[in-house]
Amino acid sequence: MTSTPSSSPWLTRRVWAALLLLGFAGQLAWAVENQFFNTFLYNHITPDPRPISWMVSATALVATLTSIFMGTLSDRTRSRWGRRRPYLLAGYLMWGVFTALYPTSAQFHPIGLAIAMAILFDCIMTFWGSTANDAAFNAYVTDVTTQQNRGRVTGALEIMKWLSVLLVYGGAPLLIEAVGYPAFFYGVGALVFLVGLISGRLIHEPPAGPKPEGTYAQQMVAVFRPANLRRNRRILLVLSAVTLFTAAQNVFFPYLLIYLQHYIKLETLQYSILVAVAILVGGMLLAYPIGLLVDRWGRWPMAMLAVIAEMIGLLLFSFSRSFLALTLTGILWLAPTAAWTIATMAWTKDLFPQDQRGQFAGIYVLFYVLIPQILGALTGGWLGSTFGIPTLIDGKAGFIPTPLLFQVAAFATLLAAVPLFFLPRKNTPIGSLSED
Repeated sequence: MTSTPSSSPWLTRRVWAALLLLGFAGQLAWAVENQFFNTFLYNHITPDPRPISWMVSATALVATLTSIFMGTLSDRTRSRWGRRRPYLLAGYLMWGVFTALYPTSAQFHPIGLAIAMAILFDCIMTFWGSTANDAAFNAYVTDVTTQQNRGRVTGALEIMKWLSVLLVYGGAPLLIEAVGYPAFFYGVGALVFLVGLISGRLIHEPPAGPKPEGTYAQQMVAVFRPANLRRNRRILLVLSAVTLFTAAQNVFFPYLLIYLQHYIKLETLQYSILVAVAILVGGMLLAYPIGLLVDRWGRWPMAMLAVIAEMIGLLLFSFSRSFLALTLTGILWLAPTAAWTIATMAWTKDLFPQDQRGQFAGIYVLFYVLIPQILGALTGGWLGSTFGIPTLIDGKAGFIPTPLLFQVAAFATLLAAVPLFFLPRKNTPIGSLSED
């Protein structure tokens, strides 16, 4: 692949293949963890939404700490295997193993111990997944792209994300009905393990350059010093917007399939088709064109448009009851989610300091995972148990989430617009993190 003004000399066909494979397998594993770990816990251990919120919050903390510490370590790694490759390879292999082990948590008794083991297994899986994907993979994407093509590459990876989500949300419920949860988790774990083995041989890393100054501990501390925080004001504003938008998403998203199954009372085939159509249209078909527009229009206009469209889409979804209306309004909130993700991920990568990309990939997780998942999931769990419909499932008391979750999330989404008003409307050159 020849280099052009809008391409990186490191973005070869081989690297493209590795990016797409790793992006697909990683997002597949996260999609399973984000939804079907929740439904497994709800349907096979306890139909109480609160343990889901505890599990989401615990794994968010693990993901954040792992990403920051392991991302910083990858910045400082100089080995014959490369800077990011050792973490990608080991991370994906162990990620697959612990995905396969998750359903064994239901074998523990009493219920309290089973809940604790489910959360523990999820945390261990999250450690390896965050090492591989959140820290090493995101830093590697930044290493091999430029500001001119980062939106396009992010859009292509977003297609892999929605393809994996399409397979998981559209096909997994039917597959689980046919083979059961254990076989399903075994299959996903094996796929992630295999992709890690294959892609580890494909990636080609740019020269690492000199190590960041100081020791590992000094690098960890320096980024939080007031002078550096002021210099990194723009990236902190983007990350603040990411936190607010994603917190709103986490109010409803962990409970989406539970809502469709138990409140709307859709059959498995119905909500599988609904989710598949929404993902195919709102995510996969639009992701790459959105990535091109993010490079052409800029990060700010696409992010602001996504905030407004997301609020409208979620409100309309909350009032929908028919299969057709739910499908159409599902597209209306899913497409802005894709647009927001592409715009803000490209934007933050533009602003990562070049010798600290692994560390800042971890800091991104602090704002993208830890804070919003704790705020959003705990809010959703509280809304679900306080305003939900009391129910009995397999003789166990619980609550069914209601449309209130989507309505609260819709208005909470608008808060993400506030930090955007303090940011420049045009793309910021890499390395120019100081004030205008």
